[in-house]
Amino acid sequence: MRIYPFYLALCMLAFCSVPADAQQLPHYTQYVLNNYILNPALAGIENYTDIRLSHRHQWSGLEGAPVTTYFTAHTPLKKDDYGRTTATGYAPSNESVLGDPYFRTYEAAPAHAGIGLTVLNDRTGPLNRFTAYGSFAYHVPLSTKLSLAMGISGGVSQLSLRQGDLDFGDATVDPAVTSKGTINKLKPEANAGLWLYGQDFFVGASVQQLVPSKISWADNNVVPMEGKLVPHTFVTAGYRFWLGDAFSLLPSVMVRYVSPMPLGVDVNAKLQYKQLVWVGAAYRHEEGFAGMAGLHVAKGIIAGYSYDYTISKLNTVSRGSHELMIGFILGNKYIDDSPRNVW
Repeated sequence: MRIYPFYLALCMLAFCSVPADAQQLPHYTQYVLNNYILNPALAGIENYTDIRLSHRHQWSGLEGAPVTTYFTAHTPLKKDDYGRTTATGYAPSNESVLGDPYFRTYEAAPAHAGIGLTVLNDRTGPLNRFTAYGSFAYHVPLSTKLSLAMGISGGVSQLSLRQGDLDFGDATVDPAVTSKGTINKLKPEANAGLWLYGQDFFVGASVQQLVPSKISWADNNVVPMEGKLVPHTFVTAGYRFWLGDAFSLLPSVMVRYVSPMPLGVDVNAKLQYKQLVWVGAAYRHEEGFAGMAGLHVAKGIIAGYSYDYTISKLNTVSRGSHELMIGFILGNKYIDDSPRNVW
């Protein structure tokens, strides 16, 4: 597989601590459909087991572009039947399609804990990152309509560099450097987050790669090169506006910070008809625009798709980015198929 020289440099910078450092973790356009992927505090937030599968192909058409696939699952440790008036409860069968009148009865759920699992594979050119970690969160009601969740997660990541995929163009390179072997490195994974949520809003903050760690791509063949995996901070917020009893509009924002890069900002808006179908749009500062759509395919099954249009110089070689997500709701007491909380 040919890796263009400029893109190979970008791949390597993503794992090296240099002034031109890049974001080391994947982008997600549909983060609002699964905030758990960014914040472990959401584990067990609903009164059922929530499973999500996602596949993202970034900058389609560019060889070696990022491809990210993940699986997440989280559930409350104690599944109480809170009833239709709680944050994690669900409507009886005669209210199986949610709208504004249903949400007016919202009450915060009792204090409870949740656990979760994330398995993620992120491939960019010759680099591959496979990560698996578990999460624990605790949700505390602050008032009748307001809750705060605190979460942590820990696990391990395997970082791999496939030497045979390195392409140095026409440069003369020691044949030993072009070995077909793979260098593998293991590192611990730790994340933490807070999530404040209520009837129509959420505010969250999380840090991934909480503990910085050095990484050295070196063996007997490759010239040693050291770098550092640094913390990534995410701050998200959203508010649901009701447009009548059936339609809701959820604008949201995500701010990313990776030292020493400037702040990254994503602005998102999702228009939803009850809990049946939705469309949305997003803007990633200085990077591009995105459109998204989704629906409830069947009882307990949702699907979402997004397409990103790149406005940077990469649009000359990229056909945009595609992201598909499928979700499953397991063990829901009621006939309703959707979360009461704002995503």
